Amino acid sequence: MLVKVYGSAVFGVEATTITVEVNVARGIGYHLVGLPDNAVKESSFRIAAALQNNGYNFPGKKIIVNMAPADMRKEGSAYDLTFALGILAASGQIKAENISDYLIMGELSLDGSLQPIKGALPIAIQAKKEGFKGFILPAQNAKEAAIVSGLEVYGIGNIIEVIGFFNDNASLEKTIINTREEFYNNLEQQDHDFADVKGQESIKRCMEIAAAGGHNIILIGPPGAGKTMLAKRLPSILPPMTLHEALETTKIHSVVGRLKESVGLMSQRPFRSPHHTISDVALVGGGAYPQPGEISLSHNGVLFLDELPEFKRSVLEVMRQPLEDREVTISRAKFTVTYPSSFMLVASMNPSPGGYFNDPDAPVTSSPAEMQRYLSRISGPLLDRIDIHIEVTPVPFEKLSEERNGEPSVKIRERVTKAREIQTARFRDSDKVHYNAQMSVKHIREFCDLDESSKQLLKTAMERLSLSARAYDRILKVSRTIADLDSAENICSRHISEAIQYRSLDREGWLG
Repeated sequence: MLVKVYGSAVFGVEATTITVEVNVARGIGYHLVGLPDNAVKESSFRIAAALQNNGYNFPGKKIIVNMAPADMRKEGSAYDLTFALGILAASGQIKAENISDYLIMGELSLDGSLQPIKGALPIAIQAKKEGFKGFILPAQNAKEAAIVSGLEVYGIGNIIEVIGFFNDNASLEKTIINTREEFYNNLEQQDHDFADVKGQESIKRCMEIAAAGGHNIILIGPPGAGKTMLAKRLPSILPPMTLHEALETTKIHSVVGRLKESVGLMSQRPFRSPHHTISDVALVGGGAYPQPGEISLSHNGVLFLDELPEFKRSVLEVMRQPLEDREVTISRAKFTVTYPSSFMLVASMNPSPGGYFNDPDAPVTSSPAEMQRYLSRISGPLLDRIDIHIEVTPVPFEKLSEERNGEPSVKIRERVTKAREIQTARFRDSDKVHYNAQMSVKHIREFCDLDESSKQLLKTAMERLSLSARAYDRILKVSRTIADLDSAENICSRHISEAIQYRSLDREGWLG
């Protein structure tokens, strides 16, 4: 008897429906075809044990299982439940009248219980597009799949529940969540707040500008100056995520299995902080079977690279293209996968190997030559892609001992959101540009018009600091953001002068 059941394969951040054809006939043997990997091939042992331990038989006949399309590589253990139900239906142990109305996925344990799968959200989105009535999957993934409205989602704990459902002996409980209500209820929750930061007013101002325009920023300062503390609080002042951004971000985290069981839709912007020993594949994504890397997991959020010069140079250099294009393309001989990677880069570093500036009073001193050698670990082209460079100095005791809290993140976020609204209106006719950091040369020429005094100021800075053409564009972008925070229609010389201050690492002006 031939039966068709349906599963799904995740390719990049999108899902493709897989038709699983199960044929049980006379003879002996189990044949699985359709480019399965080892995890898929091993499913027969898990299925046989799970069925036996729940009072059902693995048929002692010739079983052929075909996974179509047959030329696409299938991987992972999520097809166990799909195969098991197909075998039961084809051998007449369960009813199969409406089994093709449902998309079925899940990894089986030997006792018949189900383990969570990866990519439940993109699979559910594709299931709805293709008109499936429902999606049967492990209970641990039910909340993320239930984000998709118009699709019946059934979270189950054991294969017996599904068998009873198709035999009309039992009913399954639908997982229903109010996506919008849950999203907006969790939108304002923040783990960190700028009110906890003592002093560092100039750095807070930089962070506000960076958040308002989506600019990349690097913090340079000695150990204990507060670089990491400030970076961790940056997501708290970014504008709240839109529903579309939340869905995009949740899809990426779903594909790599990083969503918490209690979370349906992510409502907080991601903050990723990989260790400096990370490989280039782990950072940008890839592998034999490509997976999103840290830069894609930071999509719509913040990627924090602590102690930037300690990262391998090859790792840092592969970030150049994603920083410009805001997406990363992984190419293989037979296919190409594109992952979104629109993130804010926040980096921190010590000014020298000893950790301190060239100061005779510092605990460990470094010569200007040593400092220059240390800084040269980061290439000029990468630094050019970072809009704001700022020095972070230690906080004096008087500031640390103050009982008064600093300005809370909520207040800063209000100003940032207002500036972003100005930018949204400015770029309403552009599909790919939403805030100032994304501006192309064409947009810079259109929206960053300078008066004569501003041009002269910028010309002097360009000549004295030996700035590149890219650094020139960065200064104009930051100036435009500062003007937006001032609600100014045109860029003034004060906006230009403040933006020039935020280029500390330009070689001709920092070490003297």
